[in-house]
Amino acid sequence: MSEVKIAAETRTEFGKGAARRIRRENKVPGVLYGHGSEPLHLTLPGHELLLALRTPNVLIALDIDGKTNELAIPKAVQRDAIKGFLEHVDLLLVKRGEKVNVEIPVVAEGELAPGGNLLEHVLNALPVEAEATHIPESVTVSVEGLEAGASVHAKDIELPKGVSLAVDGDAVVLQVLAAQAEEAPEAEAAEGDEAAEA
Repeated sequence: MSEVKIAAETRTEFGKGAARRIRRENKVPGVLYGHGSEPLHLTLPGHELLLALRTPNVLIALDIDGKTNELAIPKAVQRDAIKGFLEHVDLLLVKRGEKVNVEIPVVAEGELAPGGNLLEHVLNALPVEAEATHIPESVTVSVEGLEAGASVHAKDIELPKGVSLAVDGDAVVLQVLAAQAEEAPEAEAAEGDEAAEA
């Protein structure tokens, strides 16, 4: 997993007005917390942060005011519901070698058995415990040839070395659903006639 270096500034202004001013400068207000330390309020460069957040669980090397270097992972990201720009980010302070609980995306590959079956992602992301500096970007699961009724449990997924499940091993991650047959139009019409008579 690669580190993304981002220069951040501490901020002393709070509230909606201050946050709007920060966003007008194409920056994002954020908070860095963890390890029992006081939360540190930051201003981060918007474009660089947006690019970094394209990678799930990205490890961010923060250069704070050119004095302090800290490692962090994104914990909560708020976006504008309509325009999608970043409004605020919560960052969790981490140390090298430390284990953290994160969710990693599940990627299914392969073709299901013939018959128009559907693959349902019961869990889009798998909760795992991993070293902060070695968080996998995703896990890949083969669904090749799976038939309707088949499911993939968390314990069936091969995890990279040093990564362990943070969810019950029997939790269903993926399941194959039988294709739904469309009801014949005559049956729907008959139901309509019965409703009209009632």
